[in-house]
Amino acid sequence: MEQIVTTKMPESFQQILGVRFFTGDLPSLVQLTKGGGLVVVPSAPVLVDLNSDEAHREALENSDLALADSGFMVLLWRIIRRQRLPRISGLRYLRALLPEPELHQPNATFWIMPSIADAGANRTWLKEQGLEVRSGDCYIAPIYPSGFIEDPILLALLENAKPRYIFINLGGGVQERLGYYLRRHLSAFAENRPDEEPIFSQPIRPAIICTGAAIAFLSGQQANIPPWADRLVLGWLMRTIQDPKRFVPRYVRALRLVPLLLEHGTRGIGSAK
Repeated sequence: MEQIVTTKMPESFQQILGVRFFTGDLPSLVQLTKGGGLVVVPSAPVLVDLNSDEAHREALENSDLALADSGFMVLLWRIIRRQRLPRISGLRYLRALLPEPELHQPNATFWIMPSIADAGANRTWLKEQGLEVRSGDCYIAPIYPSGFIEDPILLALLENAKPRYIFINLGGGVQERLGYYLRRHLSAFAENRPDEEPIFSQPIRPAIICTGAAIAFLSGQQANIPPWADRLVLGWLMRTIQDPKRFVPRYVRALRLVPLLLEHGTRGIGSAK
């Protein structure tokens, strides 16, 4: 597959498992987002899939911004590497981003939802926050197969709408692959630019934001996670209490991140030692 090459990335990054994680502060992150690019917020279970899913690995490694949402990864990195990695959760990021005036302009946002029910609840909540999302600015995603994703219907809708912000509210492992497909195929990203020019200097490029279930926490579709719980990294506990059959196996599986970090560290999993 074609690799996306970005140059002159900001200094506030730490590479982990071949993925560039942002290490700056939240206001800088919000400003950087406005320049466009693919933003991913991988959880620990999503990072575990780097070891077995080529399409998933390529999407994360070629993202423009990755947030250290996983408190487990942050803790492991501090133990293994003796380095502090600032944690910015997807929920905190979304809370900071939504009030930005640019998002409240007509046709500025486009939302990819997992179901009609989720779309209805999320649009209602967004309207209460002063952000009107028309039905035409919302797309109900199909069930995507494993591997590299293609969705020409969605691509055509986005080419016509030309939103500045594309929010993908799907499950981890799916939304990153979809975002990478859009990042590679939207015409806004195909325009010629000097090789030395940083990706975020192009304001016409949309931001493709993969915050998954973050909006569902806010709209009531999933467990409510107040800011204090998010700050104390207790979101996983609240989700587990609400739906233990779903989340206990998921978080147990996240333990596989330990040997991955020990073996690969900063290197990409597909790279040579």
